[in-house]
Amino acid sequence: MTSTLIITLVASIIGLWLFLFIFPVDLWITARFSGVRIGLVEMVFMRIRKVPPRLIARSMIIATKAGIEEISTQQMETHHLAHGNLKAVINALIVADKANLKLTFKQATAIDLAGRNVLEAVQVSVTPYMILVPAITGVALDGIQLIGEARVTVRTNLEQLVGGAGEETIKARVGQGIISCIGNAETYLEVLENPADISKLVLDNGLDSGTAYEILSIDIADINIGKNIGAELQTDQALADLSVAKAKAEERRAMAVAAEQEQAARVQEAKTQLIQNQAQIPVALSGSFRKGNLGRGFMKGRTDE
Repeated sequence: MTSTLIITLVASIIGLWLFLFIFPVDLWITARFSGVRIGLVEMVFMRIRKVPPRLIARSMIIATKAGIEEISTQQMETHHLAHGNLKAVINALIVADKANLKLTFKQATAIDLAGRNVLEAVQVSVTPYMILVPAITGVALDGIQLIGEARVTVRTNLEQLVGGAGEETIKARVGQGIISCIGNAETYLEVLENPADISKLVLDNGLDSGTAYEILSIDIADINIGKNIGAELQTDQALADLSVAKAKAEERRAMAVAAEQEQAARVQEAKTQLIQNQAQIPVALSGSFRKGNLGRGFMKGRTDE
């Protein structure tokens, strides 16, 4: 009898546990008292669809208490099954609602499924965020190099967050704008005297177009004087001209040396020809003597005298 009672008690406990596991009565009661209408059978079907009822119920309770009532349990289930972060989406909607930002559940889920932190995006939209732009180098028209650092204050543009460009695009566009402004300045003194003009000109160019941020301000934190690029270019040009002049002078010298060597060769050739001709004189005299032409001519000359 005792063993039968124990078996019955154990079976009852197991049955009660299975019933409470399949039918989350405690969760259903909590939801009902919180003003959330979720059926007990609906929670059972959530388990069948491999959706945790506790996550959906608690998310619905939090949203309802925060005054966000346009969300249905089907929408939450769909986002969870799409591997979205339901908690982050609900928290983002609450922050946006308290900050009077226009953010729908569809937008929040799209941002979350796009791989962005939707809660952080909303927080940046509420509290502006500062982007640090690395050192930017530009050269004024007078050839003086300037090195500037900028701080860009932005906030999230929720409507363009999905598909919009990120921080690196903002940095690149701001850097390009600052370089352009420095390059258009007549002298580096104009830039040093009015750094705010650079911020204004860059800000008026609509650099946040197509990005996930809205630029609130651009501040030039520091400007330092770099190298005298103009003087260096002139020096390099002078050195290049000097090298060209040296090359031409060397070419002329080489041509002169070649001409001198050619003339020396001609002189040597003339000397050789002279020597050859001088060598023919004894031969000619010897031939004339053998033929008697040399003595006959001499006697003829004496007779004429």
